[in-house]
Amino acid sequence: MSMSLPYAEPLVPREPGERVVPEPPRRGDPGGPPCSICGGETTGPVWSDDNWTLHPPVGGSLPGTVWLASRVHADSFNDLPEPLRADFGRVVARIERAILSLGGFARVHLYRWGDGGAHFHVWLIPRPLGMVEAAGMMLPLWEEVLPNVPDEELAAAAARVAAAM
Repeated sequence: MSMSLPYAEPLVPREPGERVVPEPPRRGDPGGPPCSICGGETTGPVWSDDNWTLHPPVGGSLPGTVWLASRVHADSFNDLPEPLRADFGRVVARIERAILSLGGFARVHLYRWGDGGAHFHVWLIPRPLGMVEAAGMMLPLWEEVLPNVPDEELAAAAARVAAAM
């Protein structure tokens, strides 16, 4: 398998910027903007249970991508209540099976970035079948440069994921 960057060579390394300490507060942090997930300012869930909500993205290029958020406002795996940590694998496995059941995907990648907001959420991004250059850590880079599809298409695909769960 030959994964590759979605950019033409040569790429030129650069030095990182100055460190910012303390770091600025994120959405949902004390002193930061309000949590958009708690405030209902995100896309509406296509599926939910007592612990989790599943949402379609906006401005994306890969239909079938969804993001999963905890109902409780917790920052990280470490901050989730134990019952949610125990339930996480069960629900992610259901979502992965549902995404793969749509067809046309080789793998589903699970990503958690904690820099945008302080509410626990993870992204499940399907790698299109045969798109080996986007394997592994390259998938989110390719997702950023591929042309976006209409948000309605992303929402419809997320609804199909929810129905398959």
